[in-house]
Amino acid sequence: MSSLRIGIDVGGTNTDAVLLDGGQVLATTKVPTTKDVTSGITQVLTALKELNGFSPAHIRGVMIGTTHFINALIEARDLSPTAAIRLGLPATASLPPFTDWPDTLTKAVKGRAYMAHGGHEFDGRAISPFDPDEIRRHAADIATHGIRSVAVSSVFSPVNDEFEQRTLAILREELGPEFPVSLSHEIGRVGLLERENATIVNASLAEMANRIVDGLAKAVLEQGITAPLYVSQNDGTLMDIEYTRRYPVATFASGPTNSMRGAAALSGFTDCLIVDIGGTTTDVGVLVNGFPRESSTHVRLAGLRTNFRMPDVLSAGLGGGSRVRTDQGTVGPDSVGYRLTDESLVFGGSVLTATDIAVRSGRADVGDASLVSHISDAVVRSALEQIDRTIADIADRIRTSSAPLPVVAVGGGSILLADNLDGLGTIHRPANFDVANAYGAAIAQISGEVDRVSSIADGDQKRAMESARQEAVDRAVAAGANPDTVTIVEQEAIPIPYLPGNAMRVRVKAAGNLTLGK
Repeated sequence: MSSLRIGIDVGGTNTDAVLLDGGQVLATTKVPTTKDVTSGITQVLTALKELNGFSPAHIRGVMIGTTHFINALIEARDLSPTAAIRLGLPATASLPPFTDWPDTLTKAVKGRAYMAHGGHEFDGRAISPFDPDEIRRHAADIATHGIRSVAVSSVFSPVNDEFEQRTLAILREELGPEFPVSLSHEIGRVGLLERENATIVNASLAEMANRIVDGLAKAVLEQGITAPLYVSQNDGTLMDIEYTRRYPVATFASGPTNSMRGAAALSGFTDCLIVDIGGTTTDVGVLVNGFPRESSTHVRLAGLRTNFRMPDVLSAGLGGGSRVRTDQGTVGPDSVGYRLTDESLVFGGSVLTATDIAVRSGRADVGDASLVSHISDAVVRSALEQIDRTIADIADRIRTSSAPLPVVAVGGGSILLADNLDGLGTIHRPANFDVANAYGAAIAQISGEVDRVSSIADGDQKRAMESARQEAVDRAVAAGANPDTVTIVEQEAIPIPYLPGNAMRVRVKAAGNLTLGK
């Protein structure tokens, strides 16, 4: 009993949890997601203890995937007053920070933009000299206007972060050692405006991150569990709670990623198409070598262009709680969400949902089937055709090759799918498919990543890759991975032809199993 761990995933409809001993599932539970989210976590922990009777002292780790932060951004609420300092003058002045932000978000963060000299060329040469007094003047103005968090971005800081680090030191002197500061080279990739946007978002979540982390830790501790707490990242790996305080933006889209990693582990497939159907949405992604394929394009979040890592996932408003309108012949995109067990017909409610259709057709066996016996065959047939067509369409859109891929369906809403779909073939549903998201959180690894642009001299590419590989491994170990299990899971070296000096983008990710206490 020394390897017990708990995985929890908070979705828009349900909060799922699983208790594992190694890779063996000992207990699973699912409760409706609560409005404050944290109390739902308390409920699933209580339910797991009632189901299994484990001793809290035997738990070696609790892994949580949460929607707290992405929801706050989408709803433009609970965001800190945030300033952005960009280092790059006299260049980059034509498009200051917040230029492409929606008004609602800019107002929500009370955004203030500051420009300063500095920045670098792609090869590390300074654009202009760094001016410490300029940063001090900006810091004084920031304090005057009640700003509570700062995002710092410098041109090509992924190549040379010197000026961002010097700015951080001055801000700490002027505003206090605990003042929240986010640095763009730690958040995003090459591409100034997108990296800057991601950094501002991270900074705006700083105060909320402290509240949420404290709340999660309290919920776990109240159950008598003193084991380390980890939070899921959107690349399929974990971060500890102190890292979460610094980089809350890394949790975005961790729900679909957890489901994909869980589906891989439960099904045994390392390269496959994953269809994750919840109560509100369907997410479709591709697994490559057991990890979600990352998006190669800029990602829009709440109307903002960003370039930090995100899984390549296509989504549709289709889930078990999707409303079915017989007069319009539509399924979704709106959903009863976490009220499914109160409002769906099979549970005694008054709303016709996709779950009712699945029960009436015989695809699912939940609730009371007699409550949907009056639904006509024509309505059922029309709804099922739309469901199958929607899934097949988004699955076809995300594929990059005509080569056949196994299709694994997970999530409680996957009961909507037939056993075979045209163009996709047999649908695989592994054991515990309905809690694959929580399973994925529980078995997630620790990673380290290097992503930078370098000027590569002739014959030095191999040396540059070896250096990046070792740095990625070192970062994974420093984050808590067992050194004996760390492997390179992704690597690429891409020439950048529009830059002189034989420039190349080098990207390497290493991952290994989490080192848990004895």
